[in-house]
Amino acid sequence: MEKFLPLFPLNLIVYPQEKLNLHIFEDRYKQMIGECIEQDSSFGIPTFINNQVGDYGTEVKVTQIVKKYEDGRMDISTKGVSSFKVLTFDNPTKGKMYAGGMVQMIQHNNDNDELIKQELLAEIHKLYEVLQVTVEINQEIRQPISFQIAHKVGLSPEQEYELLGIQNEIDRQSYILKHLRQAIPIIEEMERTKEIIRMNGHFKNLDPLKF
Repeated sequence: MEKFLPLFPLNLIVYPQEKLNLHIFEDRYKQMIGECIEQDSSFGIPTFINNQVGDYGTEVKVTQIVKKYEDGRMDISTKGVSSFKVLTFDNPTKGKMYAGGMVQMIQHNNDNDELIKQELLAEIHKLYEVLQVTVEINQEIRQPISFQIAHKVGLSPEQEYELLGIQNEIDRQSYILKHLRQAIPIIEEMERTKEIIRMNGHFKNLDPLKF
């Protein structure tokens, strides 16, 4: 499905169902968000990557006006609706201060392969054990696991952006699984190196060697 969206390029990746807080201070975006609130409509956040507006982004909806300032600035909460591919980009769009364009909504297939899913969860658990951190993964919420963990497994901005354009959940999980299998051995080696550095200069109890 194609439709027109006001566009707010940002140097970040937003995923469907993701919550995002924004501080709106530029006049063009005060106009955009004001109209979205008044009309109960959505806007798009295409990813600004490699010094240009990328092909992919996510439609978002304002869920709450957290604070409004006397000069028109505002703090808002938003939530991702669906990802899209940018077809046209007009800056500014006709008669407005902000950019806009036609987008093609991406129809995601969020079916799981249980084997891949369990392998992915096991690798994530291994990663967090190595890093000694705790991160909750809620399998009951509507957001696909791939989008829920994408910001939490060390993907580069380019990898996070590539993930946004993958329509199939099984393919997204496989993409992250491949990344983790490559990254975890490197992280484990870094952790061992850090431990060696920490031990340098300390007294050590060593077992006698038998020749």
